[in-house]
Amino acid sequence: MTSVQKARRQVRLSRALGLALTPKAVKHFEKRPYPPGEHGRTARRKESDYAVRLREKQRLRAQYGLREKQMTAIYAEAKKDAGLTGEAFVELLEMRLDALVLRAGFARTILQARQAVLHRHILVDGKIVDRPSFRVKPGQTIQVKPKAVTMEPYMAAAAGAHRDVLPQVPEYLNVTLEKLTAQLVRRPKRAEVPVTCEVQLVVEYYAR
Repeated sequence: MTSVQKARRQVRLSRALGLALTPKAVKHFEKRPYPPGEHGRTARRKESDYAVRLREKQRLRAQYGLREKQMTAIYAEAKKDAGLTGEAFVELLEMRLDALVLRAGFARTILQARQAVLHRHILVDGKIVDRPSFRVKPGQTIQVKPKAVTMEPYMAAAAGAHRDVLPQVPEYLNVTLEKLTAQLVRRPKRAEVPVTCEVQLVVEYYAR
């Protein structure tokens, strides 16, 4: 699949889920604020409780770009957490390396963040980590490796080019953007995580 095809797919998925997954999708929402398909402009009939919960789960999954198997595994881990399952679920998702690369402003989208990790451009405490699912621990530092910082995408990131399309850096991250470094100060709290999701509906979906 080409980059253009991936971009179109993300726009279509964004319209179907009712939230912008990429900066390009924001522009399409402005032109077509309705779901894709020939019936996109018509009012939707009342959805079942299952459909509502399924869509909310899909919205959360799409924002992290995960497969269903990955989501299920993280939900199972969240159930064992001492806190609320829904909040723990989002917090564990947010501690993935690719998610933090995005939050730090090193990439514009979760797909670009994942690509940066897979291409071995990201270090954790000075060592290359090429697994997007790597769980970053509080106190650990992530950075773009020195040999990659002169590449155009990272030079743009260091100059703050992505900040106009990304949420404000959350308080659980200490970012030095010009040096392309970021430290996870502590475990994220659900209320701070910039994702659009009714987590209780997601919990109810998996608990069915």
